[in-house]
Amino acid sequence: MKIGYDAKRLFFNGSGLGNYSRSTVEMVARFRPEIRIALFSPKPGNTQGFVLPPNAETHYPSSRFLRGPLRSLWRTCLLGRDAGKAGCDLYHGLSHELPTDIGRSGVRSVVTMHDLIFVRYPELYKPADRTLYTRKYKRSCEAADRIIAISRQTRDDLVRFWHIDPEKIDIVYQGCNPMFYEAVPAASIEEARRRYALPSGPFILSVGTVEPRKNLLLTVQAMAEGNFGLPLVACGRWTSYKDEIEAYAASKGIGHLLHFRNGIRFSDLPAIYRMASVLVYASLFEGFGIPILEALNCGTPVITSAGGVFPETGGDAALYVDPQSVSEMRAALERVLGSESLRREMAAKGAEYALNFREEALFPTLWQTYERVLNR
Repeated sequence: MKIGYDAKRLFFNGSGLGNYSRSTVEMVARFRPEIRIALFSPKPGNTQGFVLPPNAETHYPSSRFLRGPLRSLWRTCLLGRDAGKAGCDLYHGLSHELPTDIGRSGVRSVVTMHDLIFVRYPELYKPADRTLYTRKYKRSCEAADRIIAISRQTRDDLVRFWHIDPEKIDIVYQGCNPMFYEAVPAASIEEARRRYALPSGPFILSVGTVEPRKNLLLTVQAMAEGNFGLPLVACGRWTSYKDEIEAYAASKGIGHLLHFRNGIRFSDLPAIYRMASVLVYASLFEGFGIPILEALNCGTPVITSAGGVFPETGGDAALYVDPQSVSEMRAALERVLGSESLRREMAAKGAEYALNFREEALFPTLWQTYERVLNR
C-alpha cells in the first residue's frame, strides 16, 4: 500500500500546520513501516530539518511547473494525477485542501480540517481570503471520501456552517511533538533563558501569535488589577495588537513586566514551558489549542478559556475562565500563583490527561479512518 501526503507545509512551515503534517507522517512511518509513503511538495527543500523516514519518497512537479505561479497551479489542480501515477492508494490532504483533480485520479482521499475560524470570525480576514478559503476548503470537504476533524468543535462547525454530513467526519485529535514530554536538562533550560534574556525568576507565559483573537490583553489587564508583580513572557509572532497591549501596560505602570519574544526556536519551547509558573491561553477561539497540550506535557499549569474546544484539549487538568472577564482571569492567576500545592496537582493531572494525545492513542483512530476509505 502507498499513501500520498501534501508535503508543502511539512517541509516549509515551522509551526502549526507544519507540525501537524510532520507528526502525522512520522506516526504512520513509525507504526506502519511496511506502508510506502509519497510526499508531494511543490519544490525541493526542507527548511525544517525533517528526517525522511526510510519508507518515504518525495515527489515534485515536472520541470515546466517548477517556476513561478504555475507551481501553485500544480498543487491545486494537477497533484491528484501525479498521485495516481505514483501508485498511491490513498491521498491525505493535511491542511484543508485536496487537489481539484483528485476525483478523476482514481485515488481515494482524506482531508484534515483544522478549524473554520474564517467563517466564525470573518472580520479577522480579508474578503478575498474568506472567499478563497471557502471555495477551496468546502470543495475539498465535498470531494473527500472522508474528513478528519481535529476536534469535536471543528466537526460541529463543519456540520453547522457547511452542512457536511456528520457521518462523513471522523474526529482524530492531534498530538504534540514528543520533545515536549521528554526531560529537559537544567543546563538546556538555563541556556534558553540566556539566549532569549528571560526573567531569572518565575513568570507567566503566553505562547502564540500576538493578535486580537489570542486575547493576551485580558491577561495584562488581570496583572494590572491583581498587582502580582510577576513578569509576562509572550512568545510568538507580533502584530499591531502588541502596540495596544504595550500602551495599556504603560498606562498602568506595568510596562516593565512585559517581555515579548519573537523568533523563538521551536526546539527551545520545552525549556521555556518548564521555566514558567503558568501558561495563560485565553484565546477567543481555536480549532484545538496546541500550546495547552504542550504545556500539560511539560508539567506547566494552564489557565485557558471556558467553552469551545478548550475543555477537549485541557480536560480536568486546566483552570477555565470567561475570556471576556478580567476578574475571572485575575482570580485564576491568584489561585495558581499563590499555591504551590495546586501547581503540583495541576501538573500531575496534566501529565495524566496528556497521555490521551500520545501517538499510541492517536494512531489507531487515524488508521481506522484510512481503513474506512480503502475498504469502502
